Amino acid sequence: MKLPTLMLLGSGELGKEVAISAKRLGCRVIAVDSYPGAPAMQVSDGSEVINMLDGDALEAVIRKHQPDHVVPEVEAIRTERLLDLENAGRGGFDIIPSARAANLTMNRDAIRDLAAATLKLPTARFAYAQSGDELRQAILGDAEGAYTKSSRRAQPVGLPCVIKPVMSSSGKGQSVARTTTDIQKSWDYAVANMRGDRPRVIAEEFIHFDYEITLLTIRQRPVVAGKALSNRARTLFVRPIGHRQERGDYQESWMPCRMKPTLLAKAQKMAAAITTEIAGPAGAGIFGVEFFVKGDRVIFSELSPRPHDTGMVTMISQDLSEFDLHVRAILGLPIPAIRYERGGAASAVILATEASPAQPGYTGIDKALAIKGVEVRIFGKPSTRNYRRMGVVLALGATPAAARKTAKAAAKCVKVNSRS
Repeated sequence: MKLPTLMLLGSGELGKEVAISAKRLGCRVIAVDSYPGAPAMQVSDGSEVINMLDGDALEAVIRKHQPDHVVPEVEAIRTERLLDLENAGRGGFDIIPSARAANLTMNRDAIRDLAAATLKLPTARFAYAQSGDELRQAILGDAEGAYTKSSRRAQPVGLPCVIKPVMSSSGKGQSVARTTTDIQKSWDYAVANMRGDRPRVIAEEFIHFDYEITLLTIRQRPVVAGKALSNRARTLFVRPIGHRQERGDYQESWMPCRMKPTLLAKAQKMAAAITTEIAGPAGAGIFGVEFFVKGDRVIFSELSPRPHDTGMVTMISQDLSEFDLHVRAILGLPIPAIRYERGGAASAVILATEASPAQPGYTGIDKALAIKGVEVRIFGKPSTRNYRRMGVVLALGATPAAARKTAKAAAKCVKVNSRS
């Protein structure tokens, strides 16, 4: 029997865990990224270094390896070419969860328009801008009317607001504009840190939420003995994950995140609707769907058609991590009831504090591991920059609050040291 081949487009820490899960099930893995020595490359059968915004290079590497499944793991990909490759008739490639999902979620504007305009999901007020002047008009509602033209909404976004590139990940380029003098600074910061080649940002109403969650949503193609039971995927959910961000990037996550059953039902309904819409009837894989919760309101925030950084807590909270679930969904393997740890689980990130092109060193791992219920994952990134995520601490506790306290204390033990 031919071993299935997965090609990862993006080979960071999330891709590394996907590769490990896939290897455990007998898959071949080809890791692709824009730089050598990426984390997933360290545990894969082969690797390629390309500019993934170069459509010709992207197509060439896919055709070279002929993978059974193409698994995008980052946003900055020439996704229009994936649409072509998926729709190539006989011999077309299986894009996970679908080429349309990858294309829509590459850009925040496309997925936000789909959520708000097509599916009528509750969202924060938002608007787009392609220059500093347009951004100012979108936020303040200048007489020029650019806000109305760009967003089709009746009110300006107002201050304070969150500003981020339409194409980015892990909080890159995100900031909060609280005063009029912040607007141009936020534009400059967003454009300087965007991924891809579109200088466009989204300005989003600042919601004073009670908490925010990630709802991991699994689209599974049931297969038995190699034969599909149905051409329609079914939808499964992981328990809600609470998380906290700084600079637009996740710092810690925990589960379970306690929420009213009625609010969880609202979130699940919205997650099922949007994942079904973008993946199509047969698209398979895991999605990280983010929501704000304010009182009895559940507000759609963002969506990633792949494992989510906040979901790294699932490496300790349960028997099947988000990476195991993603691979099983891709391969059409059974997903039984997930067995969760009693009490609570949490994750806390290990960050670099300076930039260096050299392979970093680490101290304090022994101290972190001496704490009961703690595990450490070092990603193996070949260089550092300020606030770059270099590892994660995982912890168990009697309650989610206890697990969070333990994870944060253990993460403070581990230091990233430049070797330059």
